[in-house]
Amino acid sequence: MEREKIHIPVLKEKIIEYLKPKKGEKFIDATFGGGGHTKEILKKIKPEGKVLAIDLDEELVKIGKENFKEEIKKGNLILVQGNFKNLKEIAKKYGFNKVSGIIFDLGLSLWHIEKSKKGFSYRRDEPLKMVYSEKEAEILARDIVNRFPRKEIEKILKEFGEEKYASRIAKEIIREREKAPIETTLKLVEIIKKVYPKRSFRRLHPARRSFQALRIAVNKELENLKKALPQAIDLLKKGGKICVISFHSLEDRIVKNFFKEKEKERKIKVLTKKPEVPSLKEKKENPRSRSAKLRVAQKI
Repeated sequence: MEREKIHIPVLKEKIIEYLKPKKGEKFIDATFGGGGHTKEILKKIKPEGKVLAIDLDEELVKIGKENFKEEIKKGNLILVQGNFKNLKEIAKKYGFNKVSGIIFDLGLSLWHIEKSKKGFSYRRDEPLKMVYSEKEAEILARDIVNRFPRKEIEKILKEFGEEKYASRIAKEIIREREKAPIETTLKLVEIIKKVYPKRSFRRLHPARRSFQALRIAVNKELENLKKALPQAIDLLKKGGKICVISFHSLEDRIVKNFFKEKEKERKIKVLTKKPEVPSLKEKKENPRSRSAKLRVAQKI
């Protein structure tokens, strides 16, 4: 499988512009995905430089090991399956402390939507899982919609999806699951469409926010991000940079507030007073990049 088919790296040039990777330096890519950002960094830091790349999805790690066989063999890339909430522990294991830069690309890989068959897409009929690592999963999306109380489902949709029809969708889910379990993505989409005003269909897919909310809840994405950011600062050397690409307001708020707090503590200097966003050209070439925001800070 070609790496570019898995994921088109967002804000690739901006990341390189901020990180300024040099030969022999060490970097951590906490969200490897299709390896787009790692690939660009490796070009600049070889032959002695190293990247520790982490991904939660076992399948993506397997594909990455095939695509980056040469880089792994030469010791420039160490690719491991793991959760970035354990960033320090993983970095220590592979001798990555005092690194020059750390990247978090919090976007959903194109591979997850088009190839994984895990229920991330609201346009395909797949089992309602929405989990990156089945090995580490505590719950699946189908557990939430079939077992959770109405108020809890409503809370998840409202908090993690910022879904204004959360209450009506939760009620409809309860009504439908009493008839039969909700096991597939398209069954859930059908339920959401029932309560969504038709006039809204043209702007955004009615299931988009609900799917986002369930994915965040299942994978504890916001909780894990809050755990990982302080660890990342500790792992940076003086002058090292942290780059975080977020794709919705909840993630961006966490990063913005964390950076603000650490800047007050004089631990970092924020380099992006306003987040960097993709150019019109990039948005046109890669429509999935349209909501991306990059925030960068430097350890002092």
